[in-house]
Amino acid sequence: MSTESTTDHPYTVPEGVLIGHLTPGTAAWDEARAGLTITATEIAAVVGLSPWMSRFTLWHKKSGLAVAPFEMSSPIEWGTRLEDAVALKWQEEHPGFLAAPAGTWRHRERDWERATPDRLVYPQPAGEFEIPDQADSLLEVKTSPFGDDWGPDGAEDGVPVWYRCQAMWQMNVLGLRRVHFAVLISGHDYREYTVDYDEAEAKILRDAAVKFLDEVSHGVRPPIDSADDTYQTIRVQPDGFDDIDVEIPAVDAARYENAQVASKEAAAELTAAKSVVLDHIGTGRRAVCDERRIAYRIPKADGTTKSLNPYKQKEAA
Repeated sequence: MSTESTTDHPYTVPEGVLIGHLTPGTAAWDEARAGLTITATEIAAVVGLSPWMSRFTLWHKKSGLAVAPFEMSSPIEWGTRLEDAVALKWQEEHPGFLAAPAGTWRHRERDWERATPDRLVYPQPAGEFEIPDQADSLLEVKTSPFGDDWGPDGAEDGVPVWYRCQAMWQMNVLGLRRVHFAVLISGHDYREYTVDYDEAEAKILRDAAVKFLDEVSHGVRPPIDSADDTYQTIRVQPDGFDDIDVEIPAVDAARYENAQVASKEAAAELTAAKSVVLDHIGTGRRAVCDERRIAYRIPKADGTTKSLNPYKQKEAA
């Protein structure tokens, strides 16, 4: 059941105002995130760093235009199911602190800045059972099938940049100065990280958000990029079908035709490369090169190969 209250919350943060404990998917939840607002999960898209949403798609969403419907994936479903368990693990690892559900917040002065952290972290001295008046940090809970995007446990730069943007925005909205990350990788590899507030980074994000919302207000559409969700957004824009010819620029026609040829050539080369790697693996599980994981094999029940999948490779620093 949703507790969609906008009354004063008994616990406070330095700069945030609680909108309510809103249930995802409800009208109140959608309203708190709609229109000319930027949430912590959207800020990475604003600066072009989100692996899930392009700036182009976010612009259409904020402009009230059609975007592809949300589809529940297995990683998202299990991330939601496991959130409480991973949060409890963090709390067990940090006696003296309590991680409580956070709710949805806005900045006290800049109403358009929104955030829904996973947990507020309260210091809880030994022997005391009441939650202190003010949280001192935040907790974000993440799950990942593979740890390629995450650094070693506790690494200072171990948090992927898109989650760092999310954490920085949450701190910017609530006025807190540290976000803890509790991460479960591959269902058994538990890691922790921290991100501390950086005013220079926060200002970059704020300035980018202001510019983005100004472009939304004035109808300045971002350029089309190579993200798949940009393509999905364009696919849902037409409202109707006219059986007519539409003249397009020669440069765009050539780009499309050349890309078709290159795609076929690349697909053929990829198939050959996969065959060679799979032949090397044989009955094994993973292909490695100089201790670097290249690909992994998923077998069928009879031991033959169901699929060969690449490991994500981090860009060189």
